[in-house]
Amino acid sequence: MTPEEHRQAASRLDEAERTRAPIRMLSLDHPGMTMADAYAVQAAWREMKRERGENFVGHKIGLTSKAMQAAVGIDTPDSGFLTQSMIFADGGEVPTQRFIGLRIEAELAFVLKSPLAGAALAIEDVIAATNYVSPALEILDARIFRVDPETKRTRTVYDTIADNAANAGVVLSPRRFDPRARDLRWIGAIVAKNGEIEETGLAAGVLGHPATGVAWLAARLAEHGQSLNPGEILLAGSFIRPIEVGRGDRVVADYGVFGELSIRFV
Repeated sequence: MTPEEHRQAASRLDEAERTRAPIRMLSLDHPGMTMADAYAVQAAWREMKRERGENFVGHKIGLTSKAMQAAVGIDTPDSGFLTQSMIFADGGEVPTQRFIGLRIEAELAFVLKSPLAGAALAIEDVIAATNYVSPALEILDARIFRVDPETKRTRTVYDTIADNAANAGVVLSPRRFDPRARDLRWIGAIVAKNGEIEETGLAAGVLGHPATGVAWLAARLAEHGQSLNPGEILLAGSFIRPIEVGRGDRVVADYGVFGELSIRFV
């Protein structure tokens, strides 16, 4: 894909988000599309949002479990961006009219206190650079058809990456804890929708340790001369399967000693 095609694809995604009308898979229109193209489309879309005044606040990391990677045929995570308009308050409401097909996941959010950069970071490096960790719920959406209505083909990982790695929002807990005081692998969540338990999971399901995804992202950005910066929110990756949600649903995630996190879809 050419730079102009990247911008055109980003414009289509932007319109799909605004009109709530999903678009045809980019990989169908561009059969030679690569992962580099997918991230270039995502970057062009982020720039469009920046030009409209949206403030960048962090990153999301996805495809962090072996099961999810196997499902899309890759062996690496993916990532997207977060803006201020994507942040929803714990106990608040999500207006479903803003979205197309919502799902939700449970994870941990890292907030940095110092820059993080480099291609060979260890878990300990991530922990040392972290100010605090909070429970989080990631809200997912699809501006590209998950299954093409004409060909019945399932979207590729390149489509998902271009579509901001499916991110649409985040619910961040006000409760903060020191990652040095806990073994993050054993933090878990019981996630219920409308009072019925849908999923449970442990943070170890994220590449063995949730900080591993943050180290991966730092390495990916380092390839382009970029780094993770203090104050940024880093969604480390889900440790449950995505849960379909819609208008009228209330989701509660019980993180045990770290409290509950809830959101209602209206």
